[in-house]
Amino acid sequence: MLLSFTRVRARSAVSLAALVLLVFSLAACGGGSSSGGTTLVTLDGSSTVFPISEAVAEEFQKANQGINVTVGISGTGGGFQKFCRGEIDIADASRPISATEVEACAKAGITFIEMPVAYDGIAISVNPKADWIDSITVAELKTLFAPEAQGKVTKWNQVRASWPDREIHLFGAGVDSGTYDYFTEAITGKAKASRGDFTSSEDDNVLVQGISNDELALGFLPFAYYESNTARLKLVPVDDEKADNGAGPILPSPDTIKTGTYQPLSRPVFIYISAKAAERPEVQKFVEFYMSHAETLVREVNYVGLGPEIYGMVSDRFAKRHAGSVFSGQNTVGVTIDQLLSKERAQ
Repeated sequence: MLLSFTRVRARSAVSLAALVLLVFSLAACGGGSSSGGTTLVTLDGSSTVFPISEAVAEEFQKANQGINVTVGISGTGGGFQKFCRGEIDIADASRPISATEVEACAKAGITFIEMPVAYDGIAISVNPKADWIDSITVAELKTLFAPEAQGKVTKWNQVRASWPDREIHLFGAGVDSGTYDYFTEAITGKAKASRGDFTSSEDDNVLVQGISNDELALGFLPFAYYESNTARLKLVPVDDEKADNGAGPILPSPDTIKTGTYQPLSRPVFIYISAKAAERPEVQKFVEFYMSHAETLVREVNYVGLGPEIYGMVSDRFAKRHAGSVFSGQNTVGVTIDQLLSKERAQ
């Protein structure tokens, strides 16, 4: 039976501690890829992508004795730093690699293969006791999170007059998180541009706990973490006024995220594979397993699969060792994966 998201997360602290010990023991033996007949595949990066990669790693190791897979959580930015230093084989990322990171990898001689693995939505969540809010607009989110709001927009009724004259307590992803980068680009118009006086964390479970314990809280976090905590959080529909489709406020769901209806907070998430590491049999085997089992495992941990056709296109990129990024430098807000991959194929 495939592991559920809850079981994976509950075991994560123990498994990560064991994996850290494994990495150090391998390093002490003089190598990071093999020791005593055991080979190692290393991943690190996004906390958003972590549950997917951890679930794949669990199932892969069951079927492939002698190959150990470690999955760390240092945030998308932290993962790319390690990746571009050649310290890990695969980077988990909840946003495309940035131009600066591409340059850092190039300087270090690191070429890579970019592979979307799932869709995710960024959920706007409040405490279930916040009965005054039943929707929010993109403009209101910008009012809350724009840099100029710091120290000034501090109460609910400053966002919408009908909301209470009470403090609003904001929560969101840490600044090294790809979720933070994507959210700020989609809402304030510029990645990493936001107020700084909100409670942030690279660990999405910390955000869940903070929002669920605070009646005055509002925060943004990956949809999968909401789906695993529906009894503790209240989901807020988002109204994208620029969409001009008459749909009004829309809740994130597997369908609205996959079709791009939930805008502008639907996005793809990725793994990036070192081209050098991809030549190792264990890494090649792991990535091929990842693609062939992703559709099932992605839903098992509450994310949204890409569908057989797109997984086929992504697998083809790996089989052909198609280096570089299709997504970096693009305005990916509102753009679907098949649009970009089809464009690449046509070139």
